[in-house]
Amino acid sequence: MTNKTLFEPYALGPITLSNRVVMAPLTRNRAGEGLVPSELAAEYYGQRASAGLIITEATQVSRQAQGYQDTPGLYTPEQIAGWQKVTDAVHARGGRIFVQLWHVGRVSHIDLLGGDAPVAPSAIRAATKTFVSNGFADVSEPRALAFEELPGIINDFRQAAANAIKAGFDGVEVHGANGYLLEQFAKDGANVRTDAYGGSVENRARLMLEVTAAVAEEIGAERTGIRISPVSPANGISASDPQAQYDFIVDKLDTLGIAYIHVVEGATGGPRDVAPFDYSSLRRRFSKTYIANNGYDLELATSQLADGKADLFAFGKPFIANPDLVARLQGGAPLNQIDPATIYGGGAAGYTDYPTLAEASGN
Repeated sequence: MTNKTLFEPYALGPITLSNRVVMAPLTRNRAGEGLVPSELAAEYYGQRASAGLIITEATQVSRQAQGYQDTPGLYTPEQIAGWQKVTDAVHARGGRIFVQLWHVGRVSHIDLLGGDAPVAPSAIRAATKTFVSNGFADVSEPRALAFEELPGIINDFRQAAANAIKAGFDGVEVHGANGYLLEQFAKDGANVRTDAYGGSVENRARLMLEVTAAVAEEIGAERTGIRISPVSPANGISASDPQAQYDFIVDKLDTLGIAYIHVVEGATGGPRDVAPFDYSSLRRRFSKTYIANNGYDLELATSQLADGKADLFAFGKPFIANPDLVARLQGGAPLNQIDPATIYGGGAAGYTDYPTLAEASGN
């Protein structure tokens, strides 16, 4: 047991966080023309700068990487400039911000890809839907990536990481969770390849590890993190051997010296006990920062911190409706409730108009 609190500063590599509360990545589908973050995005993230660390909504590394309508990219000059406004707004309020870089793989639709099929480790369609033309639709049938295409995927992540630093981000989180491309390779429910990227635990982990190594090489391991979700069934993903797979992955991530692992414990946005898994094994194997995510409230985070089970705690949906979530948690104040109708898409309503405690009281 320790006397640590969620509200004390924390050293994450070369940067100091003002507290141990992390804003988890939250897809909001509000990018503008050219998939550029909007002016509203700068206001939205700036409002939430009191989080110890903000991790942005998932941001695609290429046109091919997009899976949902109006999600931002980080591969054009206009997108870099749009994100610069976001990082400026957060830094002006004393915050720290990483961008989450993703490739959705098979979780996409031909309408978003100019008629092209989504790509995947194997031509296995995901049992899930995506957000297209302001509504949900079944994902399209994917095609298997050729071996020769994989270096290009790795380079897309590398270049997006370089663009992130150019845009003023403090670091990058590789999206290796929730049934998207890197996890599709890692899990045998989506990967039946017979080349060096399929079959064994080691081969299925290869792309995730190569992408993370490339990002770390580009911007520094101390500014690189990764999000993983060992047992989440998100987006129709499954694995027969999650403990063996993720013990191996985390061992290798530790040797890369990256700043953190961000672990979705249980089903993303759902029950924490969806499947048996020993998260303490990952904690023991990783020598740097462990960020715990999924279903955390103040009580659970405080007890897990006291027991040494994690260093930082990521809160997702509570940050949507509570720009001052840290102050509310610290003061034991009630939380605003989310309007489900305004989570995805739209404008300021349900995005930048949730009141802080001070605003709600008229101060």
